[in-house]
Amino acid sequence: MKVLALDFGRARTGVAVSDPSGTIARPLCVVERASSADGLARIAALIGEHQVERVVVGLPLTLRGERGEQARETEIFVETLTDSVAVRYVLTTSRHAAAGPSAGSAVVAKTGSASGSVAK
Repeated sequence: MKVLALDFGRARTGVAVSDPSGTIARPLCVVERASSADGLARIAALIGEHQVERVVVGLPLTLRGERGEQARETEIFVETLTDSVAVRYVLTTSRHAAAGPSAGSAVVAKTGSASGSVAK
């Protein structure tokens, strides 16, 4: 199952894509202002272009493991994205993922299956 991983940020969102088996991911690009109409359109285009079956989005928790402002913004982004593109979405905590555009690769590696994740 091919996966697109997103490390959402207000200004920039790191994007990674997996191989067809969903086990190995590589950094793909950075989408500027992903929650804007242009950003959502770019992500929708990437989903179609790479024939993605699942989108994994890192949910950043605070150091206490709680949902802070960035987590709430990420959840709103995912809700908006699910209204735009019909594909399965999975939120997963990203406290231990690497920072930056390649973080999506770490998220895909940690969520090879949806077990233990929140599917949208």
